[in-house]
Amino acid sequence: MASSSAALCFLSPNPIKVSLSFPKSFSCSSKPTFPATASFYSAIPRLSYSNFKKLNALHCSNLPTASTNNTQYEFCDGSSEVELRLELGQGDVTPKEIYVDANESSLAIRVEQSGIIRTLMETSTLYEKIKPAETIWYIDDDQLVISLKKQNSELKWPDIVESWESLSAGITQLLRGTSIYLVGESTEINQRIARELAVGLGYTPLSTMELLEVYAKQPIDSWVNEEGSDAVAEAESVILESLSSHARAVIATLGGKRGAAGRANQWRHLFAGFTVWLSLSEATDEESAKEEAKRNMQDSGRGYPNAEVVVKLGGWDPNYSKSVAQAVLSALKCLILADKDLPGKKSLYIRLGCRGDWPDIKPPGWDPSSSPDVSSPSS
Repeated sequence: MASSSAALCFLSPNPIKVSLSFPKSFSCSSKPTFPATASFYSAIPRLSYSNFKKLNALHCSNLPTASTNNTQYEFCDGSSEVELRLELGQGDVTPKEIYVDANESSLAIRVEQSGIIRTLMETSTLYEKIKPAETIWYIDDDQLVISLKKQNSELKWPDIVESWESLSAGITQLLRGTSIYLVGESTEINQRIARELAVGLGYTPLSTMELLEVYAKQPIDSWVNEEGSDAVAEAESVILESLSSHARAVIATLGGKRGAAGRANQWRHLFAGFTVWLSLSEATDEESAKEEAKRNMQDSGRGYPNAEVVVKLGGWDPNYSKSVAQAVLSALKCLILADKDLPGKKSLYIRLGCRGDWPDIKPPGWDPSSSPDVSSPSS
């Protein structure tokens, strides 16, 4: 039983050759790519998101390519609007010399003096969407003051742009304590990203592999060799049941055939949190990744299509864990803003005993064995 919607994030390849160091400014233009020769390439990901509802795409793009050009700015959130103050620098600047270009998710601010155009700020992704027609600005002494009207007045903005810092600070108001489960073919990737997310969110990092090895007093590989992957998956299901009532945790699950998450009938307790499928992809562009994701989501024989967020990785290196973690947070933000009741439904699902009826939660007293539409895990 798959969840009602999923968000897709694809890190697409578009290497840019540079010198021996990576750019200091955070410009999300390509997936993490790694030098195969002595040449160096930019390793900063380009991230695109789509919400899928019954495999019909509802586009939701979000990730920053912000450059303030060392301009000093102040930011404050005033509930229904956000205010940005930028230093204009030396020299008198008149309103005729200022250009403010605001769109739903982007902002460009430039000053033209003596035939020279100076960019004060340019970002292709604000923290969230605004109402561009209601943007107002004025000059206050040596500062340019810009007021941006939010589309979602209830959402608190930690900063003007979406970044790792603003996402990790701001998404907790949306998660409302709901835990995050990382699933996918690679246990290593799940563990790395879980640690990054836990540090950023102030959550508890947990690994089912580590918990199982403590319980069995042997490595997972040895356990699989002795008793088979089915026995390990069953044991992980028991671990997931005990973790399902935990709040504010990021849980890395076992990857591949040995894990419970790869089995469609063992997701009952995974639905207690937001599930993120970290998937290595052979796609080379966003459209191909979307088609690949649609095919993956239709594979009812596997458990991973139950995930609510799909992050497609064109490559992997642990040095880029934070970039992947940022992609996860941005996709989760997009998913929850599309349905603000999701965290509350997760809480209700847990209180009713994680019976396997996600996302169509049945009334109290409902018996899972009476419904042919729900496959209960054997654990």
